[in-house]
Amino acid sequence: MTSKLFTSVTIGPLTLRNRTIRSAAFESMCPGNKPSEQLLDYHRSVAAGGVGMTTVAYAAVTRSGLSFDRQLWMRPEIVPGLRRLTDAVHAEGAAASIQLGHCGNMSHKSICGCLPVGASGGFNLYSPTFVRGLRADELPAMARAYGEAVNLAREAGFDAVEVHAGHGYLISQFLSPATNHRKDEFGGSLENRMRFMDRVMEEVMKAAGSDMAVLVKMNMRDGFRGGMELDESLQVAHRLQYLGAHALVLSGGFVSKAPMYVMRGEMPIRTMTHYMTCWWLKYGVRMVGKWMIPTVPFKEAYFLEDALKFRKELDMPLVYVGGLVARQKIDEVLNEGFEAVQMGRALLNEPGFVNRMRAEEDARCSCRHSNYCIARMYTIDMACHQRLKEELPPCLKKEIEQIESRG
Repeated sequence: MTSKLFTSVTIGPLTLRNRTIRSAAFESMCPGNKPSEQLLDYHRSVAAGGVGMTTVAYAAVTRSGLSFDRQLWMRPEIVPGLRRLTDAVHAEGAAASIQLGHCGNMSHKSICGCLPVGASGGFNLYSPTFVRGLRADELPAMARAYGEAVNLAREAGFDAVEVHAGHGYLISQFLSPATNHRKDEFGGSLENRMRFMDRVMEEVMKAAGSDMAVLVKMNMRDGFRGGMELDESLQVAHRLQYLGAHALVLSGGFVSKAPMYVMRGEMPIRTMTHYMTCWWLKYGVRMVGKWMIPTVPFKEAYFLEDALKFRKELDMPLVYVGGLVARQKIDEVLNEGFEAVQMGRALLNEPGFVNRMRAEEDARCSCRHSNYCIARMYTIDMACHQRLKEELPPCLKKEIEQIESRG
């Protein structure tokens, strides 16, 4: 079949030059919760590398939504810095999107400035910290924060926003029966669990108006027993289509409960702890990390089987994400009826991969799924070990080589 990869695609009011999108993978390049030159340079390199749209990740809609101290926080004072980034991306011919979300209970007072909040109260081992369930009277303001973030994104020159409704963050915490234990109108049945998402989307679509594309990243499965499964997720997808979302990004997993279901492969624990500065966390993760973050085998296009079920049921544009590292598989996914594809690690490994795919029908990036980039991201920044200027310590080099040999 003729390749669709380098044909244009329309998502809502936005037309992209080709069907590739840099996925919203957290860069950890925002010290002070504001954009940096490093963030700008990275997204400019991906745009220059031929991508149709690059997605900046992930911006908290309120301070309480921050889970990292090097994460964006949407507020008026960072708009000029974001405008410089979008201008740089546009100058290279690509569109610019920004992922908007709230981490919910996956934070700590030292980062978000308050007791972390979620769909329900309890204790979160991810931080670790106690968590307060949001009151019903707080939810309208929280939903409005998403709409206000969309307006700031427009002011900053973004062409699209991606609402994060997956991976165990706040909207996902309301949707999932594993994390929503509420007894009010926002808990219990799926219809009730979707109410907060409904309010967020109402505010987002109102703010987006007729000139901004709205994508929503959602889970097809939560990736653990007791979480969302396909039957309920398909109902969520139909609701998002009804609410006016221009496209869905089909993902899965909870970063706090099933992190490798999201990313696949093995987490390099020695690498992760090497960069940690908190001594007790460093040794705690080193001792129990393999148990806390179990390996989930990587395979190309690992979400495709589930995503095809959504493609069969929905009429709206769908974006495939998960395990794309070669043009052959990308062409296969697009020929299955997906409007676009997202890549994260492939474009970190090779920012110019899209341009190379244009020149080579059998192009494959050299990412070998060691997840060094993810392990490093939690403490410093997201970087591929193949592109580092500095030499890796021998112990980390050995770990990465062992993981890559097993993969």
